[in-house]
Amino acid sequence: MSEVVSLSAETRDRAGKGGARATRRDGLVPGVIYGAKKAPLSIAVNPRALWVQMNTPGLRSRLFDISVGGAVERVLCREIQKHKVSGQPLHVDFLRVSGDAKVHVKVAVHFTNQDKSPGLKKGGVLNIVAHELEIIAPGDAIPSELVVDLSGLEIGTSIHLSTLSLPKGVSVVTHEKDATIATIAAPTVAPAGEAGAETTGEASS
Repeated sequence: MSEVVSLSAETRDRAGKGGARATRRDGLVPGVIYGAKKAPLSIAVNPRALWVQMNTPGLRSRLFDISVGGAVERVLCREIQKHKVSGQPLHVDFLRVSGDAKVHVKVAVHFTNQDKSPGLKKGGVLNIVAHELEIIAPGDAIPSELVVDLSGLEIGTSIHLSTLSLPKGVSVVTHEKDATIATIAAPTVAPAGEAGAETTGEASS
């Protein structure tokens, strides 16, 4: 399951662009919590705390418990608007998550045991087609990552969605029946004769 990070926020009395600008002048990042058939809640977040999360891998699949107005909202980060030059957060959107509701979220694909792959040991190259996958998962059971075990795989092997071991209740969103996630390809090294011929041609010109 994805980790749950605790954050604190303040409520904002004013919504809209004027309220957002006032919040930024106070040194905070304006945001909103929405979804779960509840009214949107305007909030203000500490920019340093948000910056840390922005620079930690897995932001979009990480669950947050936001303490605001004496209550705790469990949410996913849906969007962060950033300054075009500095990259600092200007506005953040959070989606409420309930345990019995399923959500769409992108999760990183992690490849393990590369040292146990005969193909990679022989000089093969791991070509990753999908660094992350969009999944549908219960709000309280979002995996932090999807793991592919490379143990025993040889050169020429294609790794497909069907090889993934998905947690219960989790499915992958895909337009292909069994899409390729990665391949182990042969090393692309030019034969010695060809390399020598190229060198000779350059020298004689």
